[in-house]
This record gives sequence, C-alpha cells and structure tokens, in this order.
Amino acid sequence: MKDLLGKQIIPEGIEDGSTVDRLIDKMGNTAFQGRKLALARDIWVKMLEDDVTIFFGLAGAMVPAGMRKIISSLIEKRMIDCLVSTGANLFHDCHETLGRFHYQGSEIVDDIELFKKGIDRIYDVFASEEEFRKTDDFIMNWAITIKDRSPITTREFFYLLGRELSIIGKTEGILTSAYKGNVPIYCPAIGDSSIGIAMATGVKRGRYNFTFDILKDLIEIADIAEKVKDTGVIYIGGGTPKNFIQQTEIMVSFLNNSPPRGHKYAIQITTDLPHWGGLSGCTFKEAQSWGKISKSATSVSLHSDATIALPIIATATIDKAKDILKKREPFTFNLEHERG
Repeated sequence: MKDLLGKQIIPEGIEDGSTVDRLIDKMGNTAFQGRKLALARDIWVKMLEDDVTIFFGLAGAMVPAGMRKIISSLIEKRMIDCLVSTGANLFHDCHETLGRFHYQGSEIVDDIELFKKGIDRIYDVFASEEEFRKTDDFIMNWAITIKDRSPITTREFFYLLGRELSIIGKTEGILTSAYKGNVPIYCPAIGDSSIGIAMATGVKRGRYNFTFDILKDLIEIADIAEKVKDTGVIYIGGGTPKNFIQQTEIMVSFLNNSPPRGHKYAIQITTDLPHWGGLSGCTFKEAQSWGKISKSATSVSLHSDATIALPIIATATIDKAKDILKKREPFTFNLEHERG
C-alpha cells in the first residue's frame, strides 16, 4: 500500500530570510501547480546539467507585460540557446529598446474613449498608438539599409536589427542581448505583427522589394537540432513558436529518412487546456504520438499565468544552477550573418 501512496506531502511554513530557490524546494513537497512549479525548475536545471541545446518558444504579450528583461537575462546567462518568438514580442522589445514604453492601465475602461485618445490596450496594459507608429517608421526606414540582402531569413533580419539597436538603443533588450550573445532568433509568423506591417508598408510604397526566406529558417533550425547531442524545449504559451520548435524533430526525420528522435526535455507554461484541440494546450504526451517529444522525455506542463510562473522559475533556476552556468560554453551555430 505504501508503494501506491508514494511520497508524503509536507506542509511547511514561511521562514525568515527564505530565498526563491528555497521556496521552490518547499513547493516541491506540495501538490497541484505549486509542485509542478518546482518540477519545472528541476527539469530546467537538469537540461543545463546535461548540456542539451535549449529552444525557447515565446508567445503571448509577454514583453508588454514586463517580461522583457527576464528573457534578456536568460539569453545573457546562457540559459537558452535559441529563441523562437512571435513578431509582436520582438516589435515590443524594439519599441522599448528605442526608449519608448508600455504603461500600467486597467481592464475596466471605456475602450472607445481610449481609441479617441490614441491609446491601445492589452488587457491592463496601455500603449501610445503615436509611439507605436514611430517604431513602425523606424523599422520601415531601417530596412532600406538591408534591402540588398533580400531574400533574408528572419534569423538574419533580427541579428542585424539587434546590431543596429546595440548602437542606437536607449537600453538593452532581447534583440540586443541575442545579437551580442550570438543567440539565433526565429520568427516564423513575422507577417502577423507590426514588424510585418512596417515591412509590407515599405514594399507597398515602393521603398524596397523585400522578402523573407521562411523555408531557409526551417532548414536552419532543423540543422541546429540535427547537429547537437540532444535538445530541450521551454514554451511560454503555444501557437506558432511552439509548433515551429516541435516540428524541427519531424523535419530532421524527413532529412535523414529516419524515425524522429524527439526532444529529450520539455517544459510548458500555459493557461490553455488540451480538450479544445489547440496547440497551446496540447500535452507533451500527445506530441509523443508525432515523435516531436522523445518517448522517454522528462517533461512538465504547468498551468499558470506566465507572468507569475516564469519570473519565479527563472530566478530559482539561476540560483540553483549558478555553478553550472559559470562553466556552460556558448553554443556556436556557425550561421551566416554577413554576405559579400
């Protein structure tokens, strides 16, 4: 009977001077999503110990919600090796790096009145439409300087944008940290963002003829997955970033004409549920049926608002793995940045 009962739940109090890492240790002795918070920390640490290549999928309005510096820290501390993001998060990162802001607002508001005053709302976050248009114009005008590189991968595009922002930016962010750390960023749905709008506007106005080579993005990220020992994944939300990373294992199996290996480790933070059939709530068990996740993978799906869970898990992981991170070598991708 004791074998069936498993590990004992241990309720613990709050200690004076307790650290985030110690709190997570205690939560590992509890249940529900608190226990999974600790498990996510432990799996992330295990990924770093095992020296797997870590792909990080970023969906949802995380940058407007204030998660920008956390993602930047993950890059700078070598806690992730490759970022796949929505275009919106990268636009908002560029916006703040240029010295513009998002603002605390309220979800209880007259949205028609906000429209009249030029204020855009993302739940309880406000932003100036006028300032957004200035960022749009910056991207459109800057693209003139790289028009001769077209067609271009999204990875190379964001490398070059990160380089530009490292020179003229008011503050560090995701794009500048990735440029300086040579961490590739892919954006498979770049057209579905203000960056896509800005670039399409430049084309429509005849300022340049510019195209993105999305298929080369797919080939590149598959090459990365193929050449490394093992891979781990961390997903904030789901959507296109999650699927783009998931399908790398399928792409590799196509290229090699062999069964997919699957990602060895997997962490997901989501508020979605699997029974709606969408990828954001899709379980890793379901992904095993495709071969996207290894049949022996170590994984956890944490159902929580990422603005709560990510700062806690990231902080605890950095503390727990500080000695590992000091020794972790930067990953060398040998990807083309310059031509001619």
